[in-house]
Amino acid sequence: MRNEIELFTVDASGSSTEMEGIKALLNANNLELDRQVSSFVVCRRGGDIIACGGLDKNLIKDVAVASDYQGISLSLTLATALTRLAADNGHTHLFLCCQPAKVNLFRGWGFYPLAEVPDQIVLMENSPVAIRKYCDLLGAERKPGTNIGCIVLNANPFTLGHAYLVEVANAQCDWLHVFVVKENASQFSYLDRLALVRQGLKELGKLTIHQGSDYIISRATFPGYFLKEKAVIDSSWAGIDLLVFRNYIAPALGVTRRYVGTEPLDAATSKYNTAMEFWLRRADSQAGPVETVVVPRKCVDGRPVSASAVRKLLLQHDFATLAQLVPPSTLTFLASGMTGNRDGRPVGGP
Repeated sequence: MRNEIELFTVDASGSSTEMEGIKALLNANNLELDRQVSSFVVCRRGGDIIACGGLDKNLIKDVAVASDYQGISLSLTLATALTRLAADNGHTHLFLCCQPAKVNLFRGWGFYPLAEVPDQIVLMENSPVAIRKYCDLLGAERKPGTNIGCIVLNANPFTLGHAYLVEVANAQCDWLHVFVVKENASQFSYLDRLALVRQGLKELGKLTIHQGSDYIISRATFPGYFLKEKAVIDSSWAGIDLLVFRNYIAPALGVTRRYVGTEPLDAATSKYNTAMEFWLRRADSQAGPVETVVVPRKCVDGRPVSASAVRKLLLQHDFATLAQLVPPSTLTFLASGMTGNRDGRPVGGP
């Protein structure tokens, strides 16, 4: 029947007629197509696309419903289909972002607010207790002290620059917590990056190395971080990620300081570092302030040590110069040729 609503999935990588209809519907709802979306669930009636929702792994994006069909029934149909598609792809812990005015709609989907940049964006997740359980796990690693520091590393790969930043912070703190970004969206896999960080810092005391999570620089809290070719970080997303850290992670561990290195080379990371001062200290928050400590970048022969420089030298097989920029454990790993990302695309990152 022509008036029946069809429900189907569309591969977002194609240039089909359906994708053109999705773009038109998004534009009518003041949204732009997010190119990180891999697939869409689409509702169509009489040849017209009347609702859609996209998936980027465990993050729901680009949800739109035509103005003539914005009832609860169609919305819930879309929600059920998106949840089922995500589960089929192995994702049951889901996040979505929306405008503040849409929060009540997505509460009806079973999502709960996690962090909000006022008047701009809200991050929600499909569990009322997941963040509390995560913080309980972190709380088991809490250490006593007045100055408790934290560093978040992508370490793509781990360099002497990363080691220097950790050593400086470690000397200034009663205890230091280091998180390794979990997303497999870099040249080196998460498991490899985590192993290199552990090997490179194994001699330091007063240090806990944490696995990454969906709550700290992930596609859920900060998708812009993984789009380095844009070289611009959306301030709203930086705010979401940093507020999740300030409101939940820092209190769980008793963190009072967040350490970062100066970033002269990567515009995206530089903007994120600049945003820290506002979101961790000056923005309104349910939690206390966290001090941002900026450490000058380690240099070799007058040039800042960076993971991007290491990756370029690796392409040139210049291991003599690499030996000046990375610790022995990283050099051994790079020389072994085990440098492929096991799950994700090489998009760079510090």
